[in-house]
Amino acid sequence: MVSDCSGGGGNGLMENLASSRFVAACVFAGLVVGASVLALHLGGYANAVGMPGFGKKKKRRPVRVYMDGCFDMMHYGHCNALRQARALGDELVVGVVSDDEIIANKGPPVTPLHERMIMVKAVKWVDEVISDAPYAITEGFMRKLFDEYNIDYIIHGDDPCLLPDGTDAYALAKKVGRYKQIKRTEGVSSTDIVGRMLLCVRERSSGDSHNHSSLQRQFSHGHSQKVDVGGSDSGTRVSNFLPTSRRIVQFSNGKGPGPDARIVYIDGAFDLFHAGHVEILRVARALGDFLLVGIHTDQTVSATRGAHRPIMSLHERSLSVLACRYVDEVIIGAPWEVSKDMITTFNISLVVHGTIAENKDFLKEESNPYAVPITMGIYQQLESPLDITTSTIIKRIVSNHEAYQKRNEKKEASERKYYEEKKFVSDD
Repeated sequence: MVSDCSGGGGNGLMENLASSRFVAACVFAGLVVGASVLALHLGGYANAVGMPGFGKKKKRRPVRVYMDGCFDMMHYGHCNALRQARALGDELVVGVVSDDEIIANKGPPVTPLHERMIMVKAVKWVDEVISDAPYAITEGFMRKLFDEYNIDYIIHGDDPCLLPDGTDAYALAKKVGRYKQIKRTEGVSSTDIVGRMLLCVRERSSGDSHNHSSLQRQFSHGHSQKVDVGGSDSGTRVSNFLPTSRRIVQFSNGKGPGPDARIVYIDGAFDLFHAGHVEILRVARALGDFLLVGIHTDQTVSATRGAHRPIMSLHERSLSVLACRYVDEVIIGAPWEVSKDMITTFNISLVVHGTIAENKDFLKEESNPYAVPITMGIYQQLESPLDITTSTIIKRIVSNHEAYQKRNEKKEASERKYYEEKKFVSDD
């Protein structure tokens, strides 16, 4: 009997305990659900009224990358390097080497620091610029980059950058594992561009008009040729630029103007793209919502500026202009005269031109290229912020011919060695 009574009581107790656990579980589940609903409600309310600490995910710190350079005679190769560097992080900080450092390591720069700063700041992929950067990454400067500028990686091209003593300028960054490499842009360098101008100086002095025309065609069509310069044994390598549709897409903004956009048009040769070009484009862009830039053909530039021009080919000039943050779109091979049909086709609201130009008397000529927009009342002449033209850059080379000749002779050996030993490097 005892066993029967104790068994029955045990079953009742177990049933009570199970029931209690069930009720507790239901209560706990209800509390969890209620708390979740309340949290969602409060989070939504907090977001609506801007209360901190509610409904926000922790933001990832942006990856910051650093690239330095002289950026002398800045060209589309420099811009493409900056584009590639920017693709390796979220923010690109660029160091522009000082004039004194360039003189000590390479020879005299063609463009002074303040002009090179204007050029670098105008590149669409650049977020921040450091002036007077050292030529070599020293221990102290590297620590400053990591600690003060929060730099994650230091970037350079696959071509070697050696100091006068033969050591690698980026050895320290490589040693600490904070170095990344990009692909050098094919077919152009500052040494090459200076060499083109030195060749022009030499050929012009020879008085052979046939050679003038032939040389210009070599530049405009990118034919690679080794030419003796100044009677020395060294040669200047004329660029072999191979334009591709992918490169143009990479440089393009990829979007057109809105339906009600005020479109501003400016055209020109934009040869040896320089700070004067950048500043007039900045002023022009401020007058509308969309800046369309016409790049004249090589033939047009030769006809209006002389047989030795342009120094840079049409596609080279187009890429340089496309890389500028103030430019929305370019017409590759724009006509000399701005016609009514062209204005209608591109829905141009305003045609502008700077006061500083190679030919300042074009408005007085019978074949005034802006006659139509002037008649329509949509032409405006802009005060150019800088008194610099392509001829200004060429004159700097001519006036210091011997110094630049020596500089190029030093660089040509390393350029030749790079092309002889270069290997494939993947591009983005």
